[in-house]
Amino acid sequence: MPIKQVQEASQKTVDMLQEFLKMEAAGGIVLLICALLALVIANSPLGHTYHHIFHDLKLLVAVGPFEVNKDLIHWINDGLMAIFFFLVGLEIKRELMEGSLNSREKAILPLIAAFGGMVIPAGIYVFQNQGNPEAMPGWAVPMATDIAFAVGLLAILGKRVPLALKVFLLAVAIFDDLGAIIVIALFYSGNLAVDSLLWGLVFIAGLFMVNRLRVNSASIYVVLGICLWFCVLKSGVHATLAGVVTALFIPLQIKGERRSLLKSLEHDLHYLVAFMVLPIFAFANAGVSFEGLSMEIMWDTVTLGVIAGLFIGKQIGIFGATWLAVKAGFAKLPSGINWAQIWGVSAMAGIGFTMSLFIASLGFRDNPLYLNEAKLGILVGSLFSTIAGLTILYFSSKKPEPEVAIATPAPKAKPAKKTPAKKAPAKKPAAKRKAPAKK
Repeated sequence: MPIKQVQEASQKTVDMLQEFLKMEAAGGIVLLICALLALVIANSPLGHTYHHIFHDLKLLVAVGPFEVNKDLIHWINDGLMAIFFFLVGLEIKRELMEGSLNSREKAILPLIAAFGGMVIPAGIYVFQNQGNPEAMPGWAVPMATDIAFAVGLLAILGKRVPLALKVFLLAVAIFDDLGAIIVIALFYSGNLAVDSLLWGLVFIAGLFMVNRLRVNSASIYVVLGICLWFCVLKSGVHATLAGVVTALFIPLQIKGERRSLLKSLEHDLHYLVAFMVLPIFAFANAGVSFEGLSMEIMWDTVTLGVIAGLFIGKQIGIFGATWLAVKAGFAKLPSGINWAQIWGVSAMAGIGFTMSLFIASLGFRDNPLYLNEAKLGILVGSLFSTIAGLTILYFSSKKPEPEVAIATPAPKAKPAKKTPAKKAPAKKPAAKRKAPAKK
C-alpha cells in the first residue's frame, strides 16, 4: 500500500476517534444534568409522582398474539437500553477488527487492566458483604465503568490529557462493557423458557445467513434484531443482550460497497444514545429518595461495598494489573504516558454510573431498600472517583505549550527571464556619392 494511503487512513482513524470522544463529552454533560434533575425531583413534593410514573404506570404493546406488558422503568431498562447495548456491540466489533484492539500488542494491556478492574472491586464488595446472602446479588455493581461520564469529564482537562491516554481509557471501558455483558448473561438472567430460546436461535440463524449473503441493508438486520429482542425478553435472558448479538452480525465492510454499514450505524446511533437513551435512563434510575435515610444506611455493608469497590477497587485493580503486566513483560506502556496518569485513569474508571445502576436494578429488583443503598453507593463512589481522577490527572499531565506562530520568510521572487531584445534590422550603408568629375 502506498505511504500516502497509509497516512490518509491513519489520519481518518484519528479524526473519527476525536469526533467520538468529543461527542461522548457532550453526552456526559447531558447525562449528569439528567441525573441531578432526577435527584432533585425525587426529593421534592413531586417525588411520589416521579415514582408512580416510572414504577406503577404500565405500557402494553401487542402485535397479533404477541404482547409485552411492562411498567415504564422496565421498558426503559429492557427496551431503550437494548439500543445502547447494540451500539456497544458495534464499537466492540469495529475496535477488534480495525481499531485500537485489532492486534494482540494493542489489546493485551487494556484487557489485563480491565480484568483487574472487574475482579478486585467485585472481591471487595463480596468481602464487605460476606455472611449476608440478600446483599450478594450486588457483587457485580462496582465492576462497571461509565464511558460517557469518564470521557466527558476528561474533556474538562482539555489538551493536558494526551490522546494515547484517552485511547487507553476507551479500550479499558470497552473490555469492561464486554465483561459486564457476559456477567449479565450468566448471572442476571431469570428462569429460562426453552421455547422462546429456540425461537431466538432461529432469528440468530437468520442474522447469520443475511450476513453471509453480504446484505448491506440496515432495515433487514433491524427487523431480525427486534424479533430476537422479543424472544430473548420472553426467554428469561436479559433482553439487552439481543442488541449485542445483533451488532456482531452487522458487516464492517462488504467488497464492492463504498459505504460501511457498521460505521454508518455507529455514527448515527451515537447521537441517539448520547442525547436521548442514556439521559432518559439516568433520569429514570438516578432518582434516589433520601426520605427516611439515616447515616446508618451510609455505613451499611451494601453502600460501603459499592463505594469501596468503585473508589478503591478500581484503582487497585486497574493500576495494579497494568503495573504487573508491564513489569512482567506481557505488555508495554503506551508512549507519552506516565505511571501517575495511569493512576489517574484508574481512578476515573471508578465512575460506574450507567452500567452500575443497570446491574443494581437487575440484582435488587425485588429489594427496594438494598437498591436504594446500591444507588447511593454508586453516586458517592462515582463522585469520589471523579474528584480523585481529575486531581491526579491535572497534576500529572503537563500543560500544553502555547502554539507560537513562527514567521516564515516570503518565498523569493523568481527573477524575470530576460528576453533578448530584438535586433533592429541592419541599415544598408548609404551609397557613397561619386565625387563629381573634375572638368
